[in-house]
Amino acid sequence: MPFKHLSLALLIAGGLLAGITGFVMSQDTKKDGDLEDVRQGPRPVDPREYRIGQLIEDLSFTDVEGKKGKLSDYADKKALVIFVSTAGCPVCKKYAPVLNQIVDDYKEKDVAFLIVNPAENETVDDCKDAVERYKFSARYIPDPKGEISATLNVKSTGDSFVLDSARTLRYRGAVNDQFGFGYNLDAPRMTYLRDAVDAVLDDREPYYPATWAPGCLLEFDPVKPTGDVTWNNRISRIVQDNCQGCHREGENGPFELMTYKDVRANRSMIKRQVKQRLMPPWFANPEHGDFANDRSLSDSDREAFLSWIDNGCPEGDAKDAPLPRKWADGWKIGKPDAVFEIPKENKVPATGAVPYQYQTITTSFDEDRWIQAMEIRPTSPQVVHHVLVFLHFPRNHPRADEQPDDRRGLNGYFMGMVPGQGDITFPEGQGKFLPKGAKLEFQIHYTTNGEEATDKTKLGMIFCKEQPKTEITTTGISNVFFQIPPGAENHEVKALYIVKQKMRLLSLMPHMHVRGKAYKYVAKLPDGTEQVLLDVPRYDFNWQLLYILREPIDLPKGTKIYATGWFDNSDKNPANPDPKKTVRFGEQTWEEMQIGYINWYALED
Repeated sequence: MPFKHLSLALLIAGGLLAGITGFVMSQDTKKDGDLEDVRQGPRPVDPREYRIGQLIEDLSFTDVEGKKGKLSDYADKKALVIFVSTAGCPVCKKYAPVLNQIVDDYKEKDVAFLIVNPAENETVDDCKDAVERYKFSARYIPDPKGEISATLNVKSTGDSFVLDSARTLRYRGAVNDQFGFGYNLDAPRMTYLRDAVDAVLDDREPYYPATWAPGCLLEFDPVKPTGDVTWNNRISRIVQDNCQGCHREGENGPFELMTYKDVRANRSMIKRQVKQRLMPPWFANPEHGDFANDRSLSDSDREAFLSWIDNGCPEGDAKDAPLPRKWADGWKIGKPDAVFEIPKENKVPATGAVPYQYQTITTSFDEDRWIQAMEIRPTSPQVVHHVLVFLHFPRNHPRADEQPDDRRGLNGYFMGMVPGQGDITFPEGQGKFLPKGAKLEFQIHYTTNGEEATDKTKLGMIFCKEQPKTEITTTGISNVFFQIPPGAENHEVKALYIVKQKMRLLSLMPHMHVRGKAYKYVAKLPDGTEQVLLDVPRYDFNWQLLYILREPIDLPKGTKIYATGWFDNSDKNPANPDPKKTVRFGEQTWEEMQIGYINWYALED
């Protein structure tokens, strides 16, 4: 069976988390794994390069209701705020409630607000839909040709501009530091836009006149399409194979990449992500290991994609276009034999951090079952960060002693879903054990995205026709006794697992939270030789990926597997909730975990 059908099979493919031991290495160690391109928040920039102090042209516009206007219409206001937003940008979605609150707080303070949408692929109807969905009260202006945005020298969505009554630009940059690339905070630490507006109202200079605003990158300088590589003859196929699985309607990609217009409109952001090797998401060091589910672009595809963007995104001849990809409608694994749905609907607010939600289902099978395929399907995938399902044996089951009673996340890992990976199909002869009378505990992590949502996640199963010859087991190599000091940039925490019987190692999946920076698995064989099994120099909590070995590795009894995680608890990590806090083990994202999952099955000695 092709490995593509194992996308999560082996991720959490196993039975019980067993034989867990760990120890702490409390010193800080040097670890290559710069997070600057993985997690980025606002930062001060040189105001001289961003038109600070200059007169902004009296720009004309037509708003979403068809009413014309110009900036000088607001000369009687003490301040005019312009915010750059698109309906598809995930950062803008999160900032929508924040912006609405700012508008409401300043409506009696002689401040006017405009929202400018420069997306070339979003129609007036799309803009009206955004106004309705996010309840914008500020005047909303479509700018599909980028005329307003280019004049303002806009670099990305999420940018805001504060003009005084003489149209002098006094501030431009981020709203605050609550959201950015690769992170979300429960509340902002810096309130740049509010501080700038207050300064203008008080006739003071803003302390930060210019900041870089994380958002979807934009460009407005037209490039004449050139070159032999076109959308129709090559790029469309790269996008089909590597992007559309998530970036389509009903999936968890923040915007669609189904058409030439979609991709062209998002070209600057795509260029950034592809150039920095952040999309498609894959973080394994290529010097160690060969993985069957390597999601990274080949060098030739990556070079072709980047050059196509640099050459103006030529569309090419329609006769060279590929056939449309047919995506599964409904369950990807086929019709399940059984479906388990969480009993209570979870309500997800528009903003703020949501603690992990737990719900438990008791199965009613009167005999043990073996699982051939499983799939987790949230009803609101846009707000589901991940789902973990833990298996709890009945106390009177003959195999109950295989599952130690321990903290959540360490034992009983049964199935999971992360972005882009939510279904498993095991090869013939392999399967997952489900004891009769078992309980399934759902742990669901929701991430707010600017809109209220409701969710009733489901787990579907297809049973094996007979008991399989091989039972796949998941073991968590964990450490729960660590303490990460305040301000530590490269704090190392090790965990150890000693192989108790000869095993065939199938896949690995590191798990840490928002301070996680890098991860490495190393096997030390009984003869003293060492082998790096997986090296992840840029760990990203947003993508808890499974790494499936193309060729499984056999490890003898007595092998020591060291799973090492590095944590950044400093103020240089924009995702860090509190760099002044000592951090210990905990289930919530503002706490930390250090677990190195491995998926394997036993071999005869």
